Formats: sequence, C-alpha cells, structure tokens
Amino acid sequence: MTEDHSALPELGCYGLAGHSNSPRDLVGEAALAERLGIGSLFLSERFNTKDAGVLAGAVGAVTERLGIASAATNHNTRHPLVTATMGTTLHRLTGGRYALGLGRGFDMLFDVMGLPRITSAQIEDAVGIYRTLWSGGSVVGHDGPAGEYPFLMQDPSFDEDIPIMMVAIGEKTLKLAGRIADGVVLHTFFSDETLSRSVQTIRRAAEESGRDPAGVRIWSVLATVEDSISEELRLRKLVGRMATYLQGYGHVLVQVNGWDTADLERFRNDEFVKNFPGAFDAIGTVDDLTRVAELLPDHWLAASATGSAAQCAKRVADQFDCGADGVILHGATPTELAPVLEAWRRVRPPGRFDHLPANPGRVAS
Repeated sequence: MTEDHSALPELGCYGLAGHSNSPRDLVGEAALAERLGIGSLFLSERFNTKDAGVLAGAVGAVTERLGIASAATNHNTRHPLVTATMGTTLHRLTGGRYALGLGRGFDMLFDVMGLPRITSAQIEDAVGIYRTLWSGGSVVGHDGPAGEYPFLMQDPSFDEDIPIMMVAIGEKTLKLAGRIADGVVLHTFFSDETLSRSVQTIRRAAEESGRDPAGVRIWSVLATVEDSISEELRLRKLVGRMATYLQGYGHVLVQVNGWDTADLERFRNDEFVKNFPGAFDAIGTVDDLTRVAELLPDHWLAASATGSAAQCAKRVADQFDCGADGVILHGATPTELAPVLEAWRRVRPPGRFDHLPANPGRVAS
C-alpha cells in the first residue's frame, strides 16, 4: 500500500523543537517534513545555535514547497535595515514561502543584554519600517518608538509582499496582531476555551481596524505527544515543556487560561523547583520530571494532544472547531509526527483546507 504524502497546508511543526546543539539536524528534518506533507516549518530563535535567518535560509535551500516562518525573532535584536534585508533575501530565496514572525521576547533577558524592553508601539513602528522598505520606499528622518533613523532604503524597485506574523499570548498582543499582522502564532497549552476567545479577540481587532477579519491566518500551537515515543521523551515534551514555561512566564500562561494562581504558587514555591539548576525540558531526568508532574494540575497538561495517533488527530480537529486556521504540532520531530499525520488524513475534512497557500502568513495565494 502506497503511503499518502499529499500536502497538508493546515499543519505545521517546529524545526529543531526545543533545545538543540546541532543545527545541521534541521536539514534532514526539513526535507522529511516536506516529504511527509507537513505544510509549514516554524523556527524559534535562541542566542546560541539557533539564529532565525540562518535556519530559515537552510530550510529554504533544501525544500521546494514547504512554508517557512521565523516564530519568533525580536525586532530589537537587529537594526531594522538588517531585518528587512533578511526578509527580502529569504522571500526571494524561497520563492515567496517565507513569513517574518515577531514576538515580545523576555524582559529579563533584554535587561541583561542591555536592550530596551519591547512595547506594542515599538513593534507597530518597526513593522511600518519593514513594509516601507519592502515596498521600495525610503525612511527619512524617522524618530519613533522603534528608534531614530536618519535614512533607510533598500531598493526603489522593490515591491515585496512579505507576510508578517506575530507570536501572541496576552490580550494586548492579540489585539495588536489583529490590527497589523498577516498571521498569528498562539501559545502552547491554551485550553480550548482560551483558543476560541483568542481567535475572536484577533478577528474583532482586525475588523475594528478596517481589515478583513478572515484575512489573518491564525495558528494554534498544540503540544503533541503520541504514545509511540519513549516515556522519557513523553515526560520531557509534556511535563518538561509545561514546567519550563511556568519557570519563565507562568503567570501569563495561567492568567490567560483563567487557571488558579494558587497552583502556580505551589509549583514555584516547591523547594525542588526553586533550586533546580536549569530548564526542565533541557536537563530534567525522568525522576525529576516525574516529581514535577505531581505539582501540575491534570487539566493544565490536558491542553495538549496525547495518547494514540487517532486521539491526537481528534485533538487537532478540536483546534479547527475552536476557530484556528492552522495547527502547529509542537514539540515533536517530523519522524515522531508521522503516525499522527496518517491518522489525521483519515479524518481530515475533504477540501476544507485546499485554499491555503504554502506561506504560513497568507490565507490565499
């Protein structure tokens, strides 16, 4: 029997999911993702071996159909002309398959790096600069939230239609994304109720800004941990990932989901958690993660796709029922996702997603 590897533009995954010291692994992952029919590959950035531009260029060079998005980089870590040049280069390198994804990042990290904390006004200003440059315009005597720039220009002949995506979790960022972004990447471990509410917030903000609310492509991010992987990997990808988020910005995730903050405080005040020497998803052992799992309410971890491939496919369908346009199967490699893709094809609504283009920041070609 021939395996079905037809395109699934409604599905995506992350390249080099989680921590990785071997960026070259992305070459094989990207090729396999395209061969399996995954629609888009999303690329996070970390200041070690995961530079957003380099990774996107590598993916673009070894694929022909796969959508590619930086999800996310931060506008304050590069000069706007450098970021605009990265976007134009990747746009042309990939034949229009690339979307630039921006996020707010982490205040504490920017503080120690000596960079300004990111505000909504800065993001909106930076996006305006990029779009001006991509349209062949020049930026003259600019003095705005994103900085002071006497003169910026790429090429007056440019007319580059490069989608901009935003990674969003809180209400303010969701509304900003609805106003200015072409696509939105939500956050892992959103309950179904939170996903539905977030989609509505984005589309309402788009409509209030005079935009077509259906013109914003919204991606749910679904932690996907299928039964065929080892117990250690399951713990790392589910418990470890959740615990790591709670270490960094747990109050935001708990607040947006309407979860009990007392549970978060119990987690953070646990002596083992307080004294843990790093990120749980990076260095936690099976014993560490088993211990941490006892501190996490079951309904927090249930905001994910777990169990058999068929059960995971059912959770994918739930995301679309909540209003998402696409689902990023988070925390798993293309190899690990193969059974879920096969199960999804068996329940996938015929024709529903045929209009979606490869570029993850567009809703139509």
